[in-house]
Amino acid sequence: MKLFKIENFPYKKNGFSQKKHLIYIGIGGNVGDTKRRFQKLFYYLKRDLFIDILQTSPILKNPPFGYINQPDFYNAIIVLKTNLLPRKLLKHLLKIEKKFGRKREFRNSPRTLDIDIIFYDKITYNKYDLVIPHPRFKERASVLIPLQYIQKGKNR
Repeated sequence: MKLFKIENFPYKKNGFSQKKHLIYIGIGGNVGDTKRRFQKLFYYLKRDLFIDILQTSPILKNPPFGYINQPDFYNAIIVLKTNLLPRKLLKHLLKIEKKFGRKREFRNSPRTLDIDIIFYDKITYNKYDLVIPHPRFKERASVLIPLQYIQKGKNR
C-alpha cells in the first residue's frame, strides 16, 4: 500500500456550505489513469450544483479484494455536503459513475470509477439498494486509511 498526494488530494475547503447533509463518500478505481480520473471527478463535483466538496484525503494505492486477478486499486475519501436525500444522492452518484465509464460486469470487477456512500450525517439507513453506513467500511483499508487523513474534529 502506498499513499499519493496530488492536486486536490488532499484538499480542504476554506469557508462553509449552506447545504444541509454531511456525507462521506469513498471513491475507487483501477482501470486506466485512475489518478487523472479522480482529478476530473473533483472538478466535475466542484461544478455540481447538488454538491459542495469540503475535504478530500490523499489517494491510497492498495491490492484488490474479492476478485484478486486485477490491477491494484486507487481509493480516496471525499467529504461533501448536499441537500439530496439518501436515495436521490445514490441515484445521482450512480449517474456520475456511468458518465465516467463505469461498467458492472461482475462483483468486485475492475472498474473505472466506484463511488460508495460511507456515511450520511449520523443516520443508519437500510433499504434493499442502499445501506448506510457502508456495511463493510470497517473491514476495508481502502476506506479506513484515507479516513485517517480527514481532519480531526471532522466535519461529521
